[in-house]
Amino acid sequence: MARVLLVEYDQTWRHIASEGLNAHRIEFCSSLNEAYKRLEKEAFDAVVVSIESNRDDNIRNLKDKLPPHTPLLVVSEQTKTETVVQAIRAGAFDFIVKPYTSSRIRIAVEQAVENRALRNEIDYLRRTQDITYDFDRIIAASPPMRKVISTLKRIADSEATILITGETGTGKSLLSGTVHFNSRRRAKPFIKINCANIPETLLESELFGHERGAFTGATKTRTGRMEQAHGGTVFLDEIGELTAALQSKLLRVLEEKCFERLGGNQTIRTDIRIIAATHRNLEANVEAGTFREDLYYRINVLRVHLPSLRERLECIEPLADYLLQKCCRELKRNFSGFAPGVTELFKHHHWPGNVRELSNAIERAVLLEESGRITLESISLSGFSHKAKSSSKPLKNLEASEKDLLLEALELSGWVQKDAASRLGVTARKLNYMIKKHGITHSRWRKNR
Repeated sequence: MARVLLVEYDQTWRHIASEGLNAHRIEFCSSLNEAYKRLEKEAFDAVVVSIESNRDDNIRNLKDKLPPHTPLLVVSEQTKTETVVQAIRAGAFDFIVKPYTSSRIRIAVEQAVENRALRNEIDYLRRTQDITYDFDRIIAASPPMRKVISTLKRIADSEATILITGETGTGKSLLSGTVHFNSRRRAKPFIKINCANIPETLLESELFGHERGAFTGATKTRTGRMEQAHGGTVFLDEIGELTAALQSKLLRVLEEKCFERLGGNQTIRTDIRIIAATHRNLEANVEAGTFREDLYYRINVLRVHLPSLRERLECIEPLADYLLQKCCRELKRNFSGFAPGVTELFKHHHWPGNVRELSNAIERAVLLEESGRITLESISLSGFSHKAKSSSKPLKNLEASEKDLLLEALELSGWVQKDAASRLGVTARKLNYMIKKHGITHSRWRKNR
């Protein structure tokens, strides 16, 4: 049962509407002024308003007072096409011409209520999925990342091209989606294209489409991603991998908003916003002649650089907790958290793969771990960190932290190795190895007597 507000002064039409909407809770107002006062204090699932003039300012004013996604249906004796168009442009969900039947208004209201429920469900699902498109829910505990989020919030609703730079795995794809779904284009398509993953011979067709017979195997006309994204946003990941020919066609899209399909001569116009991303140094590519200078300046309008994970150490612990919960949901496993020492290990690793590498390491641990917590034993990290090779200081710090944790656990356990192993979440064999590694002894242990 939906709660419907009907703004109608004529008793005859009130009666017809009541018959059609008898399955819902319907309330009446005699004028727009009365409706304004009701809407300031109450919420409705749909609003039906009878307007006799062809002015659209009444509809706009009423629409502005409604909560998001609340449908507004306009009823009028006006039959001019211009009037209908003005009402829809002003925000009306449907336009019902008098005289109407009870079934006509019933169907219109039920469609409007169903549309409202679907839009609310989409918003809910978008906010509960693991890929979040809410700036406030993105983990940004470090100053560099907070600055990035603040910048993206300010520029999300603009129409300018954005260039996102940063190392592989820093979250460029995620943030591009967040920008789109917080822009005025949010209701239109969001198309992702990874320029590095698609073979060069197929990339032009993927981007711009092709006509039937354009090449061997082209048995029918295909719509490209640029055309599919009309009104929305195209995310070009790894734009630095584009060939010179595709760079030229992309430049035309940015400047003229038009292109031709592969093998065709019909000019197709498209209204899209471009968000580009790369881990490469485009300035160096421009100097080397592998990336067009004019295209570089065209995409480098609003530039945002994502810091690497080692530059945002404050984010590692909350990121690790979030990724652990995410893996547990996906893999149907249950862990209470990380054992002592794991977070310290994460903070001292170089993370050449950034957040993606952290996610993979935690997923691997969730699959392999047999206890109730993620332990050091189940963590496997890459060993080709250049900075770690060039300096032993992080490793020494890690070893010192590990020894301190080990000594603390032993003291709290009365130097009983079995209890200390349980406290640390490691096996007795692993604990014995750690004790030997750090040369720890105690007078109560039998071998030291």
